[in-house]
Amino acid sequence: MKRKRTGLVKRLLLNLFIIALGVGMLYPILWLIGASFKPSNQIFTEVSIWPSNPTLDNFKEGWLGIGIVGFDTFFKNSFFICIISAFANAIFCSLTAYAFARLKFVGKNVWFALMMVTLMLPSHVTTIPRYIMFRRMGWINTFLPIIVPKFFATDAFFIFLLVQFIRSLPRDMDESATIDGCSKAGIYTRIIMPLTVPALITTLLFTFLWTWDDFFNQLLYLTSPTKYTVPMGLRLFLDSSGMSMWGPMFAMSTLSLIPAFILFFSLQKYFVRGIATTGIKG
Repeated sequence: MKRKRTGLVKRLLLNLFIIALGVGMLYPILWLIGASFKPSNQIFTEVSIWPSNPTLDNFKEGWLGIGIVGFDTFFKNSFFICIISAFANAIFCSLTAYAFARLKFVGKNVWFALMMVTLMLPSHVTTIPRYIMFRRMGWINTFLPIIVPKFFATDAFFIFLLVQFIRSLPRDMDESATIDGCSKAGIYTRIIMPLTVPALITTLLFTFLWTWDDFFNQLLYLTSPTKYTVPMGLRLFLDSSGMSMWGPMFAMSTLSLIPAFILFFSLQKYFVRGIATTGIKG
């Protein structure tokens, strides 16, 4: 009886700790949502999370943007960049991973090792060379510096993830397809891609979220307000020398969370499978 009571108490304390941790992690998001419905003069003065007098004025004012450009433009730019980047990353990283996992070519191990080394290379090291290269190409103030690298499989993390997934697939299927006259491209499109859907969706999800939240690269390459994305549009509501528009900024921040939540929860099953199993098929 004592052991059962002790085990019950431990599980209860563990559950309480997890609940408290979850509430602590959700509190900033709940506060943000509540603040987006508060009048600007009550955001930092009202104690409760949910406003006593909810209003939609912040959403109306925030959607108008900075006057010159509406916030809908920022959402369109972000969706355009993120969707193209996500699909390009998934396709070309999977092609590269297929080559490393299945094909034989000279220096494969060396190239794979060099690719893995890039995972340890801080992105800040390549910032200046990339900027100089894109400026000489005339790509500054365009979406090309953000989108085009995705077509060259520059994210080694996703290549490694997909390589591990593909290596877990039986080679017998490749051999059977080859006997039936299937080419290397046919094996990739008809066998490898359908079986790596969880890893591909993980790549799509991560790429979309990281690109959606990316501020530094967009700040570096985009100079015109009509090309700004959601993170840069939110920054326009803050004025270091004047009056910051906290209410509209919190309202648009709340709206910017919706695509990420919808995407994550709609693909959660595949995402968890692609990450947790690390390519182990069950």
